[in-house]
Amino acid sequence: MSRSLKFIFIVTTLVLIAFAAWWFLLRNTNTASNAITVQPIVGALDITVHTTGELQALNSEDIRGPDGLRFIGINQVKISELIPEGSIVKEGDFIAMLDPSQLNTKIKDAETELQKVESQYLQTRLDTTLELRKLRDDLINQYYDLEQKQIAMEQSKFESPATIRQIEIELEKAKRTYTQAKRNYKIKKEQFKAKMQEVNAVRQVQQSKLDQMNAMLDQFRISAPKAGMLIYKKDWSGRKVKGGSDIYSFDPTVATLPDMSTMISRCYVNEIDINKVKVGQIATMTVDAFPDRKFKGKVSSVANVGEELPDNDTKVFEVVVELIDRDTLLKPAMTTNTTIATATLSNTTLHIPQLCIQGNDSLTYVYVERSGKRIKQEVITGAAGNDRIEIRAGISKTDQVYMNVPDDKDNIQIERISEAERKKFAPKQYTKPVLNDTTTNKDRMMEMKPSENEKGNGRGNKGNKPKVLGMRGGGQRGGRP
Repeated sequence: MSRSLKFIFIVTTLVLIAFAAWWFLLRNTNTASNAITVQPIVGALDITVHTTGELQALNSEDIRGPDGLRFIGINQVKISELIPEGSIVKEGDFIAMLDPSQLNTKIKDAETELQKVESQYLQTRLDTTLELRKLRDDLINQYYDLEQKQIAMEQSKFESPATIRQIEIELEKAKRTYTQAKRNYKIKKEQFKAKMQEVNAVRQVQQSKLDQMNAMLDQFRISAPKAGMLIYKKDWSGRKVKGGSDIYSFDPTVATLPDMSTMISRCYVNEIDINKVKVGQIATMTVDAFPDRKFKGKVSSVANVGEELPDNDTKVFEVVVELIDRDTLLKPAMTTNTTIATATLSNTTLHIPQLCIQGNDSLTYVYVERSGKRIKQEVITGAAGNDRIEIRAGISKTDQVYMNVPDDKDNIQIERISEAERKKFAPKQYTKPVLNDTTTNKDRMMEMKPSENEKGNGRGNKGNKPKVLGMRGGGQRGGRP
């Protein structure tokens, strides 16, 4: 080979080597530039539950419409006018006006019905007057007829016995007729009196109903029962009751006047986290209107039964946080961001950001930089805070942990934790209790029952039967406790 060809070959080889080195360095540089690493922290870790809610007053007074709507056959009424939410009102100030169209129709119908009852009452009274007058006239005529028969009887003493007897019979008949007429008049009078009372009762009921409707018409103009800030009420679906909305006879509340001295945040916690929340835990919250201000509170109640909020299929539990701090800046209906401190791990806890955690159902791992080498390290996690999580095994505080997935993840090999660490930090299957004198023989048998790991130790079950304390059997006769 000539000297020129050797020279060309050497130069080409050097160029290729230089290009390969440049490409390798460039790739590593790009990979490194995309990597975001953090160092684990050893220290106390607050376990918190974060949720959102809404500020409300612990106590408030309802501003209600008429309470008797159901008794006059009205189930719902539309609010035709309502002052703006947040208005500061004084006692007696105008709050709302209800649509009176239904009530006006009811009043007209009641007036028409009352007129019918009045006419019936008047007709019954006239009929009664005429009928009683006729009965009184008949009674007077019967009395005159009886007097005539008595006179005829006095004048018949010189007549024949047959004639006298005939006059006596007529006199007796006149007496009986007059007595019956008096009795019938008395009965008829009582009948007409009862009938008048019945018609008059109907008239009074109808009149009372009309008076009630007229009085209720005045209540369709709603005024403030006391001074305060007006807050719109929410219906069963969570929507605010405002102008154009309906109120119902079973709950005619239009708005509320909150007592601003004690405020609460009504929150909803996911069912996954609700077991961490207990009454008395301290909470820190902010409001969207003042995100830089923090307020302290305390959990005052936790619901025992979950519910589904509108447009949300997830089960949540209502949690009420009562504010400890008081501030005039806080107003009802403000959105709160609440962090409830449920526990605090010791200051020897190793923890990292939750964004570092990767994995699936069968494996949990993180990407770490250890001794200049990238590793896909299996980890055992513990309790999780709001944005950080406890690491019980797998990494140390000297490792650099990736918050994102490296570009060369397919070339990184996984490193498993040791079996000793796995057994040490894995959840325990059961805890053997300490036997005491009150433990029954049956309880001791259950307490000494081996776990599945103890059963499968390579020797089968032979020679591993537990000794039952205080009972015969279990591998020994007459065993003693």
